Amino acid sequence: MIGSTRNLHVYVHPGAADMRKGYDGLFALTRDAIGQDPLSGHLFLFVARNRKRAKVLFWDGTGLVIYMKRLEQGRFVAVWERESKTLTVSELALFLEGSTALKSTSLSPSCFLPGSLFSTSS
Repeated sequence: MIGSTRNLHVYVHPGAADMRKGYDGLFALTRDAIGQDPLSGHLFLFVARNRKRAKVLFWDGTGLVIYMKRLEQGRFVAVWERESKTLTVSELALFLEGSTALKSTSLSPSCFLPGSLFSTSS
């Protein structure tokens, strides 16, 4: 599920989303507004205008899954205001816990490529 060790990307919807949308509506938003393939296996985050509710859509290999959360106190960070429109899975976990640490900056380092350790110049 979300705690997978695969190299997953979390794509953020670029604005407040209508939380009445289900599988088909979120599928269309992923394809049209985010510009990604909903069946890629990556995670897609949608946040309500009042920032009290959030949904994550993902394809688990057999079907679409929606993970939903409603905060009883506080509000989610307006992630669509961040410069980066992607999160890591760790940042998503912090977001879903209601952390405000994600307000303006990325908490995770950029993607590490093992081949970059070896110089090809002679």
